[in-house]
Amino acid sequence: MSPKIKTRIAKLLGELGEKGLDGILISQPENRRYLSGFDGSTGFLLIAPDKNILATDSRYIIQAKSQAPDYEILPVTSDIGGWLPGLASELNIKRVGFEGEYLTFSLYRRLCDILGKGKSVLKLIPVEGIVESLRAVKEPGEIKLISQAAEIADAAMDYIRGNIHPGMTEKEAAWEIEKFMREKGSQPVPFDVIVASGPNSALPHAQPSARAIQKAEPIVIDIGARVGGYASDLSRTICLGDSDETFKKVYDTVLGAQLGTIAIVKPEMSGGEADQIARVIIEEGGYGEAFGHGLGHGVGLATHEKPRLGPNSPEELADGMVFTIEPGIYIEGWGGVRIEDLVVMEAGKVREISKAKK
Repeated sequence: MSPKIKTRIAKLLGELGEKGLDGILISQPENRRYLSGFDGSTGFLLIAPDKNILATDSRYIIQAKSQAPDYEILPVTSDIGGWLPGLASELNIKRVGFEGEYLTFSLYRRLCDILGKGKSVLKLIPVEGIVESLRAVKEPGEIKLISQAAEIADAAMDYIRGNIHPGMTEKEAAWEIEKFMREKGSQPVPFDVIVASGPNSALPHAQPSARAIQKAEPIVIDIGARVGGYASDLSRTICLGDSDETFKKVYDTVLGAQLGTIAIVKPEMSGGEADQIARVIIEEGGYGEAFGHGLGHGVGLATHEKPRLGPNSPEELADGMVFTIEPGIYIEGWGGVRIEDLVVMEAGKVREISKAKK
């Protein structure tokens, strides 16, 4: 077994033992890839102390053998209810965890019916966040891939700064950015590029429209690239031509909140405490009600993963975690400002991965 996969599975089995589980069923795509290397769209992992099995259909058998050499590949021709009870009996496992936040209720109910009718001793136990918590602390190789994705996004942001102009539509600018990132080596981008100008920039998750970009208005650009399956996330707010006093005040408030948080945040601080640092600065600037989302989120195989940095988040920050710091102010009818950087916690403080100009 490869050292990387062996270490991850060993940590997982330790968690399962503490919960009194004999094994775990994994179907969430990022978790499945993290624990096996397999990135096909369909399949289940059954991980137990004595055996690791990847069950998938005929479309993915060759791919599974190549990407997940540490697993026994089980070709399946029926849904999970047709093979899981017999496999669990063969492995003599009775309490199996499943991803309660991912497995649908309808599938869970159907499995319970099948197990009941077959008088199986197998019990399915919902668990939440076990693998996601392991994924939150990144290995050096993961940080390297995230940093490579961030480099592509940084270059794309510099590129669009030099090419965006009044009259260009939001959709045109978004396509220029995505095309640039793909040409520079990004895999399919982890989320739709956001280019939101003028009043549209007051929508944190605005979709690019046919609106023509104009001078002297805020333009929020939110982009990410993907390398080796790992994502990056970057936001900047720019203004073409001379900005007004509102833009200057809002921008300086957001930038102060971001830089202040970067300087103070540290390990063992909760996501809620980190969020509060930025929130206080924005409140003192007079825009407390205009900061409606959380400060940030983890980034890795998924664009949004642990840790969550937001009001009342109890999740503790730790060395090895990669996350965003992205305060924002949004004013209906005028627009918004968001500044987002990707950072990694190292040796007790954060290091900025993103390098694009602010």
